[in-house]
Amino acid sequence: MQGKVCLITGATNGIGRETALALAKMGATVVIAGRSAERAQTTASAIRSITGALVDPLVADLSSMAQVVEMAEAFKAKYDRLDVLVNNAGAVFTDRQESVDGFEMTFALNHLSYFLLTARLRELLIASGRPGAAARIVNVASDAHRGAKMKFDDLQFKQGYFGFTAYAQSKLANILFSNELARQLEGQPVTSNALHPGFVATGFGRGGSGVGGTMMKVAMSLLRPLALTPEKGAQTSIYLASSPEVEGVSGKYFNKSKVVAPSAAAQDMDSARRLWTISAELTAPWLQPQSMVSRMNL
Repeated sequence: MQGKVCLITGATNGIGRETALALAKMGATVVIAGRSAERAQTTASAIRSITGALVDPLVADLSSMAQVVEMAEAFKAKYDRLDVLVNNAGAVFTDRQESVDGFEMTFALNHLSYFLLTARLRELLIASGRPGAAARIVNVASDAHRGAKMKFDDLQFKQGYFGFTAYAQSKLANILFSNELARQLEGQPVTSNALHPGFVATGFGRGGSGVGGTMMKVAMSLLRPLALTPEKGAQTSIYLASSPEVEGVSGKYFNKSKVVAPSAAAQDMDSARRLWTISAELTAPWLQPQSMVSRMNL
């Protein structure tokens, strides 16, 4: 990873932090994105002190489409290449919330941020890759997608909101996005893959309120003894970001660093294209001219 530049979202704790640490140990320049300036600075300093690598923090609330754009532009202002983009940031919300842009929060943070950030960095990724050394887009999804379906008549759960159902749909969306992106990037020196990190012992699901929040906290506490450590949970992300074994591999879903079949719904390319079109329409105010929306090969 010497000489390569990696951007990892949601990298101030959990598997994002462990991914950043591992790539920095391999010699990569690592840019970590987090919502809290203090935590991003502290994490960057800690990884620098351990590895001696160049580690930069970027700060953005990725549920805000304007902040996604600002972060992408800040990255491009400092770096002239991007070899690995790890779309990792995500959360589950027990109560329905809306982002500053009026999108349901799970859909905004877990899916639309992946879509828009990748759009704003797409040309840089293409310019950075080359035959035999493709740039890589790594999309952290989850086996929570199994059993989910895209509610195209109500993607933002204005009716009948349930936190885990919205989360599961967002993880299905991650895989559909990753697969359609891989299809569009065929012939370009960029790959796109999605992964299941496993059930990981992080602070995930602890931020809810009310009855739903209490139930989530109790469930997470009961399941915690079965959970992976963040270090183990990050292994597939690290593998997809760095391993020569997956050079040129694209449009796949990985678990435990192996290709596995996602659900049938996640393999539906008609749904993938439909979701892409809707996502492009929703994020159109923040997509730059001549962006991926104008070049879609549908």
